[in-house]
Amino acid sequence: MPTIVVEVMPKAELLDPQGKAVLGALTRLGQSQFSSVRVGKRFELTVDGEVTDAVLAEVATLADEMLSNSVIEDVVGIHVVETAAPAGASV
Repeated sequence: MPTIVVEVMPKAELLDPQGKAVLGALTRLGQSQFSSVRVGKRFELTVDGEVTDAVLAEVATLADEMLSNSVIEDVVGIHVVETAAPAGASV
């Protein structure tokens, strides 16, 4: 079954308090080679059937209207991945 992945990130010009907290934790753990961290969201939508242009357009609309807050976030990616059948599952 195909899965559509939607990736959402905070707008570049806004502060990212979660990213700052992760960067602080990394620094405390001795991982000082990183200069910044941004934390985003990933949505995986499994599709029953074929992924058509109409399905992708619908997902793009959902991403803009429901999955992200356009005031503070950008949808940075929408792509299709094929998910393998679980081990032992019939195809």
